Amino acid sequence: MAHDEMLAELDKRREIASALGGPRKLARRRESGQLNAQERLDALIDKDSFFEVGLLGQSSLEADADSTPRDGKITGFARIGGRDVGVVVNDFTVKGASTGATNSKKMGYIRRTCTEKGMPFVHVGESTGARLPDAMGSKGMGTMLGNDITQFRRMRDTPWVAAALDTSFGSSAWMCCCSDFAVMKKGSIMSVSSPRLVSMAIGENVDLEELGGWRLHAEQTGLIDHFVDTDEEAMQALRAFLSYMPSHNGELPPDAPVSDGSGLEQERILDVLPEKRTQVYNMKKIIELIFDKGSMFELKPRFGRSAMVALARLDGKVIGIIANNPNVGGGALSAEACRKIIDFTVLCDSFNIPLVRMMDTPGFVVGTDAERRGAPGHIMNFMNATCLTTVPQITVICRKAYGRAYVAMGGGAHNDAMIAWPGAEVSFMDPVFATSIVHNLKAGDEGFEEALGHIQKDLEIWDMARIFSAQDVIKPQETRAYLIRMFEIQRRRRSGGVGQHLMRTWPTSY
Repeated sequence: MAHDEMLAELDKRREIASALGGPRKLARRRESGQLNAQERLDALIDKDSFFEVGLLGQSSLEADADSTPRDGKITGFARIGGRDVGVVVNDFTVKGASTGATNSKKMGYIRRTCTEKGMPFVHVGESTGARLPDAMGSKGMGTMLGNDITQFRRMRDTPWVAAALDTSFGSSAWMCCCSDFAVMKKGSIMSVSSPRLVSMAIGENVDLEELGGWRLHAEQTGLIDHFVDTDEEAMQALRAFLSYMPSHNGELPPDAPVSDGSGLEQERILDVLPEKRTQVYNMKKIIELIFDKGSMFELKPRFGRSAMVALARLDGKVIGIIANNPNVGGGALSAEACRKIIDFTVLCDSFNIPLVRMMDTPGFVVGTDAERRGAPGHIMNFMNATCLTTVPQITVICRKAYGRAYVAMGGGAHNDAMIAWPGAEVSFMDPVFATSIVHNLKAGDEGFEEALGHIQKDLEIWDMARIFSAQDVIKPQETRAYLIRMFEIQRRRRSGGVGQHLMRTWPTSY
């Protein structure tokens, strides 16, 4: 064959592969308001930065070769925010982006290259699961499953991020559960299998939302970190999260310019923080005042709501924030709140992100329901994660710090520095309960208020500062300046701020 004919044949094959599932299927997606795989890719990456690998991949079954351009997955390398990443974007218009032998090899190549070369891995999911009948029988299983021992091995060498869009079964769900950050579009469904298969398996009809809707994952499973309304917003969320991450665990997160107006309203903290110890308030408003303006990126906001976790910037540098939320249950830590904090602690420690813990908690949630949810196990996991943290960490006791939760939230020696605000209280338990146990008095009894007053005096932070168990007591409005300077000091470690990554194999979902 002459050169011109060979080159023309290559051009033809490239054109066919680039057509995705064909005009009819693409038109249907446009009519329903869905972006196609190429449009999602364009919204995700820096313009003109995509370097495709595997364009000519097709099904390994001869009969399906012509109907499976790219074998249903666009794979390659690109730049996001000017930095290299590996990308997999599922193409639902080709056999529902089902997992086949060829596209499994394509995805494995991207993941392995990201790990070896130190690049984030991005998976944009919409899929139906394993491809049938390809995976059926012993030959199908021997070809399709179990041949890549790195497929689900997370060592947190590089950040993994994923999106669950529209129909996300099988591999799309797996990648969200393996990732450090997962975003889901409202109206989508993410589950192990399709409602049809589940209905057949259990012999009853299954509701889409109950099986794997966004509210389920937002409020009950905690498997998804962020929720959006559109495909475009999902791609922007992936970009935003990666902007806080290093490319790999051997480097620090990237700095950014300090946003205009940062740190100018520190006196307003006193307007948010109540003078009365029993009055609730919005910790998020205080955090927004302390950290760089507009930089807070909260994760799992509707899960374990008595705690909040967020990435933010402080003087342009990335910081992880763990805070109690007094607006929900007085800030008492539920099993779900513990899980959320553990996940975030592992994320930050794995990718060299210093931690600030803003403490205001009466302790852990107790009771029969908490025990059924495995509270003791979650509390010990929480303690283990706190003890294994090796990045710079500062604890701020804002108000209440009671019992074992004080330690889990970074109290005592579980930090590089611990400071407190003047109204902070530290003790083994709430003073009202302590008064009842120590003096056998309850509210309304004669002598109760006097006994309570004596116990409350013992709770005040001054004694802890006097014995240097707290490094300092500062005004709330001095917190930003203190954190900036103390982190400058704590980052001056021989490792250059890179942690030991003792939790790098902690499960991403449990």
